[in-house]
Amino acid sequence: MFASAVFILCSCNSGGTDKEETKAQDTTATATPVTPAPPQAFTPFKILIAHQEVKNFEKWKAGYMAHDSMRKAYGISNYVIGRGMPDSNMAVVIDKINDLQKAKEFSTMPNLKEVMKNAGVIGTPTFSFVDVVRNDDSNIDQKDRIMVIHHVKNYDAWLKEYDKEGKNTRAENGLLDRGLGRGADDSNMVYIVFAVTDIAKAKARMASPELKKIMTEAGVEGVPKIYTYQIVDKF
Repeated sequence: MFASAVFILCSCNSGGTDKEETKAQDTTATATPVTPAPPQAFTPFKILIAHQEVKNFEKWKAGYMAHDSMRKAYGISNYVIGRGMPDSNMAVVIDKINDLQKAKEFSTMPNLKEVMKNAGVIGTPTFSFVDVVRNDDSNIDQKDRIMVIHHVKNYDAWLKEYDKEGKNTRAENGLLDRGLGRGADDSNMVYIVFAVTDIAKAKARMASPELKKIMTEAGVEGVPKIYTYQIVDKF
């Protein structure tokens, strides 16, 4: 009888272990793998770019921020504030806009000149309205930027040559693609923003005969405008 009892007890214990192992196996088998979310598709947006020379950058910036509510009333929101290099009194402003027509109305407001004058703006600022078609907003350490503005004969033909050159070639020359836009009023006006990883290489590339040849073949007209600046605020 004792032997029978031991046999029964051992049999019961063995059955419990098997059930626990089966349960653990079942739990593992039914676990659902986590699938990473796909990257969000880029949505084009409009911006207002303003270049303006100022008497004192810090004083100008304080005056600019003080009129934030006035810009918001016209559907304009802060995006990037840059400071010129080596001209530290050149202010570069990039604002996002919700309504192109309202933004244009804002830029021609009668009292805007007075507001800008009080903030220390010298001379006549330039305003550009741009449709952003490519944009890399990922966080990087580099704050230095080069903005290139030029007119082309045909945007599609130019873009083909620009893409043929390739972002890897530009990166090897100290230039990282960050933004590409077309004029809101003239779609053959091109705006390009690069982050600068090596200013010496970038300047050498800009002045190289190879790049001039590429630009000529791409249909660039006239002399490009080039602005070098550092991002001081990004909203």
